[in-house]
Amino acid sequence: MVEHLTPTMVFKCLAEETRARMTLLIAREGELCVCELTAALEQSQPKISRHLAQLRACGVLEDRRQGQWVYYRLHPHLPDWVHEMLKTILAANRNWLGPEVQRLERMRNRPERATICA
Repeated sequence: MVEHLTPTMVFKCLAEETRARMTLLIAREGELCVCELTAALEQSQPKISRHLAQLRACGVLEDRRQGQWVYYRLHPHLPDWVHEMLKTILAANRNWLGPEVQRLERMRNRPERATICA
């Protein structure tokens, strides 16, 4: 499915604000787990999981399990134009993700981070 991604499919998938923010955060960080996304976006785990499922279904994200955690990253077979578009959007809109990035940064290097993701 990823090989056949059209601009319309990608834009429809990213048209919802939460999905757009999640995708850009994952593009910025490389990989994030559900607990990091719930903390960064200050939304419930079921809502985040529902959006992640949609992003996975449309081929934008891929997940991997590590123990009890599920990590999400951009699908490795996304067309180059999608990567370039996300990179451009990130560079041009740093302030738009500012609060989410700050919340993610506050999670790092904290001993209780592991308990947040449990």
